[in-house]
Amino acid sequence: QVQLVESGGGLVQAGDSLRLSCAASGRTFSRYATGWFRQAPGKEREFVAAISRSSWSGSTTYYADSVKGRFTISRDGAKNTVYLQMSSLKPEDTAVYYCATGPLAGRGALEYDYWGQGTQVTVSS
Repeated sequence: QVQLVESGGGLVQAGDSLRLSCAASGRTFSRYATGWFRQAPGKEREFVAAISRSSWSGSTTYYADSVKGRFTISRDGAKNTVYLQMSSLKPEDTAVYYCATGPLAGRGALEYDYWGQGTQVTVSS
């Protein structure tokens, strides 16, 4: 059974940084794509970032325009963990952040077959 556990969320001030972690069991992260999504109150879940499965040439990363240049997704194969490094946080980044894993690094939630329970990130102004 595949399980994903997010951690690292919290309350920070605008301009601060935060690193989210997504640890997997039951699936080797490097063989699958991993994505981060977020959902703010009253809004739909939206794509944040994704990293493709590892290949001989490495992995490809994708970002939503709203976080490009501020967020970085990465993977530690030895720890079977994917990270989302968030910098220059803004109040509009406040949301529950979810990680998900699937065969391809897509921007749609339906492209992922396993999800974590989410971690709250709150950015105060």
